Amino acid sequence: MNDDDLLIDPAAEVRIRQNLVLVALGRRPADVALRVDRLFEPHTRTWRHDQEIVIAGRRTAWVGPAGTYAGTVATRLERPGLAAVPGFGEVHKHIESSHLTPEWEAALVLPRGNTWTCEASHEFSNVNGPRNLEFWLAARRAGSPLKIFPLPGSAVPPTAYEHGGGWFGHDAQAEFLDASLMVAGLDEVMDWPAVWNPDNPSYARLWGMIGATFARRGVVEGHGAGLRDAAAINAFAAAGLASDHEAMTAGEAWEKLSHGIFLELRVHGMAAVIPDLLARGLADWSQVAFTTDDRSASDTLRDGATDHNARQAIALGLAPEIALQCVTLNPARHMRLTPWVGSIAPGRFADIVLLRDVASLAIAEVWADGQPVSRGTDYLPPVPRIAWPDWATQTVAIGRPLTAADFRLAAAPGRTSMQAAVLRPFHWAEGFLTEELPVADGAVQRDPARSITKFAIVDRYSGTGGVARMFWRGCGPRDPGTALACSVAHDTHNIWVVGSDDAAMAVAVNAIAANQGGWALVRGGVVAATVRYEIGGLMTCRPAAELDADMQKLYAAAAGIEWMYEPTFHPRWYPGFPERLIFATLTCAPWQWVLVAPGRDAPEGLINVQTGATHPVVW
Repeated sequence: MNDDDLLIDPAAEVRIRQNLVLVALGRRPADVALRVDRLFEPHTRTWRHDQEIVIAGRRTAWVGPAGTYAGTVATRLERPGLAAVPGFGEVHKHIESSHLTPEWEAALVLPRGNTWTCEASHEFSNVNGPRNLEFWLAARRAGSPLKIFPLPGSAVPPTAYEHGGGWFGHDAQAEFLDASLMVAGLDEVMDWPAVWNPDNPSYARLWGMIGATFARRGVVEGHGAGLRDAAAINAFAAAGLASDHEAMTAGEAWEKLSHGIFLELRVHGMAAVIPDLLARGLADWSQVAFTTDDRSASDTLRDGATDHNARQAIALGLAPEIALQCVTLNPARHMRLTPWVGSIAPGRFADIVLLRDVASLAIAEVWADGQPVSRGTDYLPPVPRIAWPDWATQTVAIGRPLTAADFRLAAAPGRTSMQAAVLRPFHWAEGFLTEELPVADGAVQRDPARSITKFAIVDRYSGTGGVARMFWRGCGPRDPGTALACSVAHDTHNIWVVGSDDAAMAVAVNAIAANQGGWALVRGGVVAATVRYEIGGLMTCRPAAELDADMQKLYAAAAGIEWMYEPTFHPRWYPGFPERLIFATLTCAPWQWVLVAPGRDAPEGLINVQTGATHPVVW
């Protein structure tokens, strides 16, 4: 098989299509003819019966009634009783959130129908921006059947008040788009204040990236969290932000769709949105796709990938054929990738999902690049063995062991109590909370009686070991000597740690540094469980089942701990093990007051990312 057809290259593309023309005409031999009981054609939303798919190399060359192809074929295969549908595509996904490297992500999602992914790459971009494209194309270069179309991150850094392992502007975006046809556009534009406000310090950087994308006819993806009023929706569309995956209510989804915004529906918003769109009589679903966005390997093993989203949509009353369009042609058309993916048609990669039953999307077999890659949930090809270099494996640079003193908040001399700024997970209010906290041994103390504990962000990029710390409410452990830390902290991915004890917090962060990323749970002052994410501090290079086994050990160790909890603005903030703290450090709208790593603009870390205002954490 031609290795020139792993990455889409203009010169190779011409040669490949010249050959496909002759194969389609029967003037050159084909490699495989696959006969199926019926075939779904998403362009017309129709089924064709007793069809044959003729494959040359990694591509489809001819499709038509079985027995009518005029050329010769090396291998003929039949799949009686099975229905062929196009390989499913992810219109917007952070592979980093599976916590698997791309080659192991492929082994996880291909058996679940996913054959191509638009990678929203601001996660790894914030860890090592200059190597971003190299990282995302490495698995494909090594032979992985999963097509990954990277979108360089607009949120690098997420706001002007943060710093990390990357900084992208006009020139970087232009270079990415010019470097490879695999680059589909610009990852979700998240910093809405920097889009609309010319006085925002990120205004020129973001519009530079948008302009570079427009100049190369790429897609500018959007992120419209909290933008629900008419003025904001109109402004969002006027900016050229082509999509939104944050619509949570029926009215919001309808208004965004009505204003020309492509809807990328996540599974937790479907129950509100899909029945409403059906009730309104939406006939044309071409502006809708389904996205997993962030889904861990453990959740994918349990629920599925995009196939799970499609099944949920069908269960909510959507016709299976429309659901299939929403995971095949619609995302491909939106991302301008239809010459290569989205349908079983000549010229496209021969990516085929064979279904035992259409209504339940029961997958019997998956083909990618013209070869079978799974039967049931068993992945068939060997996983490429990639020796990830130091730039991917040595990304946690704290520079020194941390101690309890790094998390201490000193009180003013002679004070028995201090005022403290307090946040909660997913705190979207205009102001922070203010609480009076006791002082002991010259330091401001937690107050477990009010569910107030200590939360910190540790700079893992500069090597200085900078720590921003303050008090948070409604999260973290109540048990003494206990702390939880993680190097997944959307979107800059510094280390966050929450704990009932300063010394335990230091132990947890040092354990993260020793593993070059992941999770660390400390109980009674000693490490009780760790999970390693040694690639970029976000992912691990091993099978999904091995990662899941470690996560289950972490959950088991955490089950005996009393975790503080109170409701917050976010509907998916749950009692128990606070795994969603990995998303509680976001700085995009509608967040306002947040804690970031200490820096020039926020020496103590507490800053309003919509205005740039700062405030002491205790006074």
